[in-house]
Order: sequence, then structure tokens, then C-alpha cells
Amino acid sequence: PLRYPALCTLRSNAKSDEYQYIIHGGKTPNNDLSDKIYFISLVSKNSKKMTFQCIEKDLGGDVPEGRYGHTISVVHSRGKSMSAIFGGRSYTPLAQRTTEKWNSVVDCLPSVFLVDFEFGCCTSYMLPELQDGLSFHVSIARDDTIYILGGHSLQNNTRCPNLYKLKVDLPLGSPSVTCTILPGGISVSSAIVTQISDTEFVLVGGYHSDNEKRLVCNTIVLEDSKIKIVERESPEWTPDIKHCRIWFGCDMGKGSVLLGIPGANKQLISDANYFYILRCKGEEEDKEEELTTQICSQTSSEDPGDSTPFEDSEEFSFSAET
Repeated sequence: PLRYPALCTLRSNAKSDEYQYIIHGGKTPNNDLSDKIYFISLVSKNSKKMTFQCIEKDLGGDVPEGRYGHTISVVHSRGKSMSAIFGGRSYTPLAQRTTEKWNSVVDCLPSVFLVDFEFGCCTSYMLPELQDGLSFHVSIARDDTIYILGGHSLQNNTRCPNLYKLKVDLPLGSPSVTCTILPGGISVSSAIVTQISDTEFVLVGGYHSDNEKRLVCNTIVLEDSKIKIVERESPEWTPDIKHCRIWFGCDMGKGSVLLGIPGANKQLISDANYFYILRCKGEEEDKEEELTTQICSQTSSEDPGDSTPFEDSEEFSFSAET
């Protein structure tokens, strides 16, 4: 298991429902930082069993150091595809460590890494517009463009309203990356983005500060090489979500977001987590978000002793290759 890895999907083509998950970095159970990249794909599926294949890809060239809290995105240009890795945190270099701060972390250098899927070759780019390291930011990719939004700078302990536009060109020769600083960003870290249409995304969750969650939601529209960010009506958050200090989650695809809160907030089972699904809808649908409770979660009025244990309805199996 990995904590805080970077994750994205790679489709075989724009209209296909078949895709691979690409996972890079993250913290291992021993608190080591991984620098590995994995490709996970669905091999077979029936009513009771799903089989995935996990392949580790060897990397060469300017291999990004082990990190967490970063992003990986897929870009398409001139009929080619590559992944772009940016941001994150890593441990302080050995030469700079002290006994008191042996396991302290720092912002990674603000380099952009392009990874060639076919050959596993990495190339790093230092861009003058990217001066500070960022982690727990959001990246949204469309065609040859990546938008980087928000994030937390450990060095400055700030959540600046960053908004960067990275444009990647993949000619027959060497790739090129350019960066433009845009106005209209949002001050947020650890937010979640889900896609609800070809050009429309929803930004959910995250933090304004260390002690303040961000309960506002935004619609992000990418059209004609431009980005538009507007506030949208937020769902009716449950009291448990409103009053908890910590929340977390991930994009489930097709406009659905999985949100979790620690069980200690509900004062029932302190080491349990409680999960909700937020379903976001586009303009052509009912705009109201729907927040539902997972069947494996317990509502605040339930007695944990009376609840039925959650049983997996499907079996997952993995095969690993290197």
C-alpha cells in the first residue's frame, strides 16, 4: 500500500472506456518514499471476480526522486502521449539532516518531469515561472495542456491562489514545456477534482488552512485553450462533515467523489472511518449535488453493536509483472 501517491488514468483513445491507472511515488508502510511507477489495467471481470494486472515500469534519465503529495498527468500532442510529474515533498537530503530532524520533509524542487511511456525515459525541465515547490495541489490535463491549481508550500507555509498553465509540445525531436502564470486561482490544498463532461470539472473539498476545511465547490471549464473557474452551489453537508477537522477522499470517476471522515468525529469507534459519496452533476442535469452515505458507514444514530459487518461483494486479484 502507498499513501499520497500520484494517480491518473491513460485511455487507449478519447472515446474508449478502457483505460489504465498510472501510479507514481507515495509513502510505503515503512515510511520510505517510492520513486517507482506502476501501470494497472483490468484483465478480466465477471459478476464475482475482477482480475487486474500491475506492471512496474523501469525509468531512466532524469528520474524524479521518491516523493508524495505530487501529481501525475497525461498529455497528448502530435499523436504522442507522455506523463508529466510535478511537485510533492521528499525527505531532507542526507547531507542536510540532523539528529533532531532526521525524518523532516521539504518541498521538492519545482521541476516538471516528462516520462515517455514507451521507453521509460524521464526528462526534467526547470521553468522560470515555477519558483516555489508545491504539494497537495490539483492538476487538470486536457490534450497538450496541464493546469496546476492551488497547493501548499511547506517552505513558506502558505496556500497561495496559484494557477499555472503548462503547455507540452511533443514533436519528433526533443519535447518542450512552457509555463504561463494565470490570474483567478484558488487558495486550497488537498482538493479533489472529478470530471462531469468533456470540458467540465468540479473541484471539491480540501483546506483553506491547517484548521479550516474548504466547504465551497467550484466548476472548472476548459474550452478553447482557456480555463474558467466559477463557484457552484455546494451540497448540504451533513453535520458530521461540517464539524470534523479532517476529511479525505478521491475521485471515483463520472462525477462521483468518495469522501471520508475519521470515526472519532462521530464518537463511536475511534479507529474507524466513515465514507460518503458525493455525486456532482453537469449543466444538462439537475445541478443539485447529492450526498449519500455508503452502506459500510454507520450513521450517528446507530449503535455499532447492532450494525451488520460489511462484506465485500466482489473479489479482486492482482498479477504483478516487472
